[in-house]
Amino acid sequence: MINVSFYLRRLHSLCGLVMLGGVLIEHLLTNASAMGGPEVFNNGLAMMEQIPQPIFLGIEICLYAVPILFHGIYGVYIAMQAKNNPSEYGYSRNWKFALQRWTAWYLVVFLIWHVGYLRIYTKGILGEHISYALVQSTLANPVVFALYALGMFAAIFHFCNGITTFCMTWGITKGPRSQCVVDKGAMGLCALMCLFTLAFMSSYFM
Repeated sequence: MINVSFYLRRLHSLCGLVMLGGVLIEHLLTNASAMGGPEVFNNGLAMMEQIPQPIFLGIEICLYAVPILFHGIYGVYIAMQAKNNPSEYGYSRNWKFALQRWTAWYLVVFLIWHVGYLRIYTKGILGEHISYALVQSTLANPVVFALYALGMFAAIFHFCNGITTFCMTWGITKGPRSQCVVDKGAMGLCALMCLFTLAFMSSYFM
């Protein structure tokens, strides 16, 4: 008998690391172009808008929407089954297990707001092009800046911690020593990506 849960969890893990990890890195690099100033940022977005609309829509659906929906919906199912007890056991791995679930819940709300505001409302309904000035004015609100920063940090931690769990799930790291090495490397990457995010977000006001 086929163990459906076994394969769904591995597909969920693979989708999160490869597909959504790629989306996260693409967003980080695109937004980081803001450090080069308005012209560099706007030129980068203009190049993306030169892609024919049907092809761009297909990319958004196949590489963005479908993986995010699958990973998010199945991730919520996993999170609802999880028993988080970091205060009882208190060791690092258990806290990271809990944070993986807590960041997942935050990301569900954050992505609904982020996609709804920029892609559906601003670009779809109002017909405005996303630009340096638009992002700058949006982040000028300190509450929005804080919530957006938390959203980015949550996504980065979720991805980086996911590298560790991916390697464990797929049997790449089988022993405590190799798991510890990968975990430390992933958390180091997490710190660097968070600092990088703060740098390009702050660049809008320099």
